[in-house]
Amino acid sequence: MILFLAYCAVLFSFASGLLALLSNQQQSLLALQQRYLKNPSAFIIHCLEEHHYPIFLRQVVFILLGLSGVFAVLAGLSVLISNTVVTDQLSLGLPWLPWHIRFDALSGFFFLIIGIAVGAVSLYGPGYVHHYKEQDHPFAVLGLFTGLFVTGMLLVLIADDAFMFMIAWELMSVASYFLVAFQHEHAANRRAAFLYLLMAEVGALAIILGFGVLASFSDGFTFDALRHAQLSTTWASIAFGLAVLGFGMKAGIVPIHVWLPEAHPVAPSHISALMSGVMLKVAIYGLIRFSFDLLDKIQWQWGVVLLVIGTISALGGILYAMMQPNLKRLLAYSSVENIGIIFMVLGLSMIFLDNGHPELAALGFLAALFHAFNHALFKNLLFLGAGMIHQQTHELNIDMLGGLIKKMPKTSMVFLVGCMSISSLPLFNGFVSEWLAFQTALQVDVLDNGVLRSLIPVSAAALALTAALAAACFVKVFGLTFLGVPRSRHSEKAHEVKDKGMLAATTLLAGLCFLVGIFPSVIISLINKVSGQLLAQTVVNDKAMSWLWLTPVQASAEQASYAPLLVLIGALIAGGVCYWYLRRDPEKAIRIAPTWDCGFGGLTPRMQYTSSAFTMPIRRIFAKAWIIDEQVDKDLEGAMNQNVAAVHYALHVQDHSWPWVYHPLERGVNHLAKQVGRIQTGNIRTYLGYSFVTLLLLLWVIS
Repeated sequence: MILFLAYCAVLFSFASGLLALLSNQQQSLLALQQRYLKNPSAFIIHCLEEHHYPIFLRQVVFILLGLSGVFAVLAGLSVLISNTVVTDQLSLGLPWLPWHIRFDALSGFFFLIIGIAVGAVSLYGPGYVHHYKEQDHPFAVLGLFTGLFVTGMLLVLIADDAFMFMIAWELMSVASYFLVAFQHEHAANRRAAFLYLLMAEVGALAIILGFGVLASFSDGFTFDALRHAQLSTTWASIAFGLAVLGFGMKAGIVPIHVWLPEAHPVAPSHISALMSGVMLKVAIYGLIRFSFDLLDKIQWQWGVVLLVIGTISALGGILYAMMQPNLKRLLAYSSVENIGIIFMVLGLSMIFLDNGHPELAALGFLAALFHAFNHALFKNLLFLGAGMIHQQTHELNIDMLGGLIKKMPKTSMVFLVGCMSISSLPLFNGFVSEWLAFQTALQVDVLDNGVLRSLIPVSAAALALTAALAAACFVKVFGLTFLGVPRSRHSEKAHEVKDKGMLAATTLLAGLCFLVGIFPSVIISLINKVSGQLLAQTVVNDKAMSWLWLTPVQASAEQASYAPLLVLIGALIAGGVCYWYLRRDPEKAIRIAPTWDCGFGGLTPRMQYTSSAFTMPIRRIFAKAWIIDEQVDKDLEGAMNQNVAAVHYALHVQDHSWPWVYHPLERGVNHLAKQVGRIQTGNIRTYLGYSFVTLLLLLWVIS
């Protein structure tokens, strides 16, 4: 029954893609009937083609996608609650290499993540894609590759052999490439799609090599065979390094993150939500499956690698995000930050596991998976909210927005929930997982290694700085986007989204962000099943009111406890008292008045903070973190050019990864290509000589 639910999720997503593809053919058939068959029903056919039929078809496609999400959630919950492992075999691969299926707690947890996100997108999609012109951006292309994209991600989670895993992985990567290039008329979109595909294939090669190392010490490609591979420490470390490179490139860790801020802003917003909120988690799943399941023994040195990479990614990601005026590009860099946090805590889990502290390892594992779940919720919410803003204002530059809280009040409320969640504020889900991450790092005193006892507190301090910068970053995002007065005509003419599905999707995600923040023990109990299967250890909590109190470490229960429901009750009581106190005396009541204009005679958009002005103090402190090109040009006039007529300010912030890593690689590849090009002389006798020498070498090698 459990496997049936998982299969239904895969089949419904695949069917949604096929139906979208067939829609284009069906619309063409109706057009031919209208053009060549002169009969009284031509008008009806025309109406079906131009209005009702395409809308109905899109609804059906997204209904199938929604059913895929529902079945994914049901399958994930079923396998997590029952705590079972289900296997199967499909005769779909090569004749001697069928596909092996395994559905366990780890797969089920990530099925749950995908199911929630896909369900929200299925509600959001019909209203969002409505503004695309069919002639320029056919729905058949968007619907087909969306269905294949979701199918690929689900197949990755249930694959139980390296061959099926890579087939599903490539399906996921190639389908998402076409989604990034969906609006291919723009050169920037084509460049972003090519960069994404290039890095995805390089990462896939690294994963294949990692599986190859395991397969060379085993008797097959199935994961059961790979689990029994007897590797030396050196070969296990090589396989782990290849896995970190391959899965890390898809997850977006620094410095192999550069495709994220290029691809996410140009993809349709609901696709950006799936890529950032879900696809990056599939990469996390792959790393966990490879490291904690397939490799025989975890080494604490691997944990140090993940800890350092995660720290750099978390701090670097949020610093890069702070400088971005483009909303979706900012959210993409924020994903780098959150993936870095997950890598950090996975590294802590490995360190504690190899040093003989399985309960603390389980705590780190719990924090990593919980943050992956939370990030999927609030990052999907923020990307979908960005799509609603873009649809109404045709702007993603936050310097051209402003005042939207009056124009789009419902959107502003759900977006505010997403901003508070990603800023790790109490009462929302992001706070709980980061609090658990801190609790894991604070247990460093149980370790005997002096290097680790020094390194982990530094990473914890970097995590604290990251959390503070994230809060500042999203204060900027919400303040510049929704508060103040409109900065452009589009922003001034914006209005609330009318599509109920788009509002329902974001409201659902916002509600989950709040509920998970208040009742985190529900998700923690599910993650404990995953930890029990992979680590043979769960986070122990013997308190009678564990659903009310979070006490991750029994030894420090008095110092490290969190009761979100009690915090909520206290906040409501304090808010009620303040409201009553302000309302009881009319003279002290809150009054609404025009904003003080400092005596200048009325506010103008130019008086407001811009993105660069808001982040200027942070830019001065962390100036070395970016390559900054800041220019101030003045237009002078009057006698001896002493009067300033206008000031033009330009700020360009570049990622250090390009000049340090990718530009040298580009020059090296170009140089190598020129050297190889020398063999192309254009002389037929030279080519015959090459063929003759090659033939002699082959005869010598074979003989």
